[in-house]
Amino acid sequence: MQSYLKLKPLAVLISALTLVACGDAETNIVEKDPIEVPDDDHDHNDDHDHGDGYLIDSAGRLVVLSAASNHADVYDLDEISLLKTFSLDSELPALSASAGYRYAMLNYRSADKVNFIDGGLFREDHGDHLHDFEQDPALTDYEVTGSRPTHIVNHDGQTAIFFDGNSETGENAAVIVLTDADISGESSDLATLEYSINMHGVAKPAGDMLVSTVRRSDDENTSNAKVLPDQVAVYHRHDDHFHQEHVFTELCPDLHGAGQQEHHYIFGCSDGVLVAVAEDESFSAVKIDNIDAVGDLRIGTVYAHHDASTAIGVASAHGGGPAVLVTLDAENAQMSEIDWQPLTDATPVAYAFSHDGEHFLILDNQAQLTFLSEQSEGEQNKWVFDERISISDEDVSQMPEGYGFKMTVAQNSDMVYVADPIAQHIIAVDLHDKTTEEVVELNYAPAAITWLGIAEEEEHDHDH
Repeated sequence: MQSYLKLKPLAVLISALTLVACGDAETNIVEKDPIEVPDDDHDHNDDHDHGDGYLIDSAGRLVVLSAASNHADVYDLDEISLLKTFSLDSELPALSASAGYRYAMLNYRSADKVNFIDGGLFREDHGDHLHDFEQDPALTDYEVTGSRPTHIVNHDGQTAIFFDGNSETGENAAVIVLTDADISGESSDLATLEYSINMHGVAKPAGDMLVSTVRRSDDENTSNAKVLPDQVAVYHRHDDHFHQEHVFTELCPDLHGAGQQEHHYIFGCSDGVLVAVAEDESFSAVKIDNIDAVGDLRIGTVYAHHDASTAIGVASAHGGGPAVLVTLDAENAQMSEIDWQPLTDATPVAYAFSHDGEHFLILDNQAQLTFLSEQSEGEQNKWVFDERISISDEDVSQMPEGYGFKMTVAQNSDMVYVADPIAQHIIAVDLHDKTTEEVVELNYAPAAITWLGIAEEEEHDHDH
């Protein structure tokens, strides 16, 4: 069986392989010992200062990508200063944060690899205390390679990278699970699930368990696009690989998107959503059919948060456009439409939960940020319209072609950061006060943005 785990930790490369640089010759990579900060000079007016001398009170850092010059900037949000600029490969990567928010993950899908920028802020558990570290950002030499990395999902301190494979080259799908510790340690011993067929799938990691998609043969597969799976299975980790433990018989045609709440794993299907329950050795599943409001659309994205009792599904046409949002009550197997009260011609361009799960945020192409909140209606919880604020005074018709507003959520405060390609700046949105402020002025249109830093101790999900 061909392996789809190809790692290049620096020590192995020096001894056995030719070094493959992640940046060009002009990339300035700074590597230094972590700077311990026993006495923090920042203002201690929030809940993050524990007063034990080992923790850092920092707003975090932002990674911003430029498509025009193909580089990544790393900004310090405490001093609002540019810390480092890194040149990138010729292909602009998809940008996301690692499960522990220390690393920016650069997904070069067509180049079959994922690279990493170390944001420089991280926390270690020293047994009797937590210890924070601060250092300069660095473009690491570590990379994970495989055929067509696509969906990257974080949950409970782990990242699952789903490699779709390539039918033209005969490369099969695979899933690799890693942590921030694996990245910092340049691990070459990562748990890998290998398939015998290519597939546009998704996987959710949970401890030693992996809930992932299954693509059956074309004559059995109920998906319209046969590259999409229509089943889900539970796998358990055994050292560096996974064994299949259970396949749910309930079908999910055209499966795309997944979210998790406790032991409920929610997958989007063309005819509704599949809720798979995996707890200890008990496995079950139920199907929630589409409601009339979904129409001919498919729920292809699911968002869930551990502090919210219900999830949110997004039904839209492939490639975007008008969307129908629904509350997904996995516990009671119910679906209901969300009236998010969009303005005329408003189309969502980004979604996210606030770090505490109190709000679900919808950023649209009309420069509006909509707040949803979860409310109880009888025995059912639903997401409802709460408030809307404007995040730009610019003429939205002047949005550069191929660009859009982008959003990233701080995981240690009520701050959200929005990239505005028209104004060429980053604004900070205070979710508590509902106020906005420009924090970073750019000389280019930002193409992507992600927050890095030391998150609150509970993990927060970013589902797809």
